[in-house]
Amino acid sequence: MNRLLIAALTAGTMMGCATLTEDAMTPVAFSFSDGSNGKCNLSNKRGAWMADIPTTVSVRKSDDALKYDCHTNDGRKAFGAIPSEMGGKIVASAVFIDFGITDAITDKHRQYPVNFVIPIAKPEAPASSPAAVPTSTTTTSTPST
Repeated sequence: MNRLLIAALTAGTMMGCATLTEDAMTPVAFSFSDGSNGKCNLSNKRGAWMADIPTTVSVRKSDDALKYDCHTNDGRKAFGAIPSEMGGKIVASAVFIDFGITDAITDKHRQYPVNFVIPIAKPEAPASSPAAVPTSTTTTSTPST
């Protein structure tokens, strides 16, 4: 009976604890909303990454947002943050052994979206040249007294 109980707890821990079953890194595919290319600096409290966009970056899971600071090849900028969400395995982990404490410390139970499209403003249309203003060649003189 004791062996059965130990086997059940071990199996439950292996299936429920994100620390044991989840990788600390997660891939996130990035692209700009207008399809352009550029570079991004990504960071959270667990690390920092620099990437050419579009690409897929393996980022460290964290309970804080993944911040991005990007620019396109033509100089347009975008910045913001991608919130992380709690994965379902933390709930199962809370039932077994460590009550979810290890997962809460390591943040392996957190998730970022698999794909993220970075909103970027469309390039501005080139300004049209101002209408030609005719120049006057006549001069006026005032008589001196």
